[in-house]
Amino acid sequence: MSTIFDPADPACWRARGREASVAEALGTVWQRLPDLPFDAPLDARMERTRQRALALRPLHDVIALETERRRVENNFRFVERQLAAGNRDPRHGAILHARDVHRLGWDDAVAYADGSYAARAGWNARPPTTVAESKARTRASAYAMGFRDGGGRPDDIFDAARRTLVATAFEPAIARGDRVASRARPLPSLWPTPTDRPAPVVWSRRLLLLGAGEIAEGPLGLLAMLEAAPGAEAVTIIAVRRAGLALHRGADDAEGVLAGLSSSDRFDDILVAADGLELAFLDRESTSLPLVRNAERLQNSRLQQRAQFRLWLARGRRPEEQFAAGHIRWSKIAAGLSGKLGEFTVRYAGPAIPRGHRICVEDATGHLAAGHRTAGGRLLDAEIIISNRAGLRAAMAQHLRLFAASLRF
Repeated sequence: MSTIFDPADPACWRARGREASVAEALGTVWQRLPDLPFDAPLDARMERTRQRALALRPLHDVIALETERRRVENNFRFVERQLAAGNRDPRHGAILHARDVHRLGWDDAVAYADGSYAARAGWNARPPTTVAESKARTRASAYAMGFRDGGGRPDDIFDAARRTLVATAFEPAIARGDRVASRARPLPSLWPTPTDRPAPVVWSRRLLLLGAGEIAEGPLGLLAMLEAAPGAEAVTIIAVRRAGLALHRGADDAEGVLAGLSSSDRFDDILVAADGLELAFLDRESTSLPLVRNAERLQNSRLQQRAQFRLWLARGRRPEEQFAAGHIRWSKIAAGLSGKLGEFTVRYAGPAIPRGHRICVEDATGHLAAGHRTAGGRLLDAEIIISNRAGLRAAMAQHLRLFAASLRF
């Protein structure tokens, strides 16, 4: 690959992964509309850039369409390979059914499969809402279609109760000896990613299932992030291996903890950080895990998993602490970063004198929230100063949650 990039040379584009036809088209546009000399008038250089952008727009549209076509094709091929390999996830068959019978694209087919799975598992209908508004309608329509095909009847007030009763017959089920795990209880591989919506949980009632790869990360992994969180030393950590579970930290009686895990009522929160064969093992042994209020799993890329883990950490609290849950609606305007939770709004109020950064909390009237106290009686200050702006967002979120859970006398 040449160290000098000449956009007018198709060979440079081909060397960087472009197809021959695309490389030729890109080179042709740059040959016809090259950059003007640096001493040319600024208006003329800006006009040349605009002309070239307009000339490249149809090509970029073609490239985007081709990229989307390949994404859809590769995703459907992956599902076909999973079914051929014996994967028992019922959503895979529903995805191909949506493609072959209803002629749906990939994203709508996934929404259809989610709706079908929810209906068969006895869940309430929850159409996808985290997509752009332009795609929300088609996804919601595909989800509703799958929900109805799976046996859901949204117009029947007894629909959820009826489907919950028959969810034990949902196939395929997983056999464990003489027991059968109902698919009304989601497998760990199907657990959602952590969010900031669930209620905070005391650290000692939280369970973390770590794969061997995560434990081996050492100071670069999740354990280091966990140790940096105040109070997180009370979390119970279980190592997930391909052959079984092993207590990594959290109790003296390891055998007793593992033996009574499925019937344990000491946990309210479970997080799984495992993949591959370790995650498959957890799916097979899902009935060995306790039923809890919040069951979540880290997913996708390493960077995304770290962000999800920080959300999970933020929900942990000490026994004497109290702060509000819920999703903070962040916005960034000309005046600075702000977030809203309930009737309170937290804002970045600019640099402090002589040093630091100011954070203030306002109530519904738009004035500083005065007179609010914690459940323990401690008076909260509506304006605080932090020293490091790198922790601005975390400090704003923590201060806002304290006010959202406060009392005013």
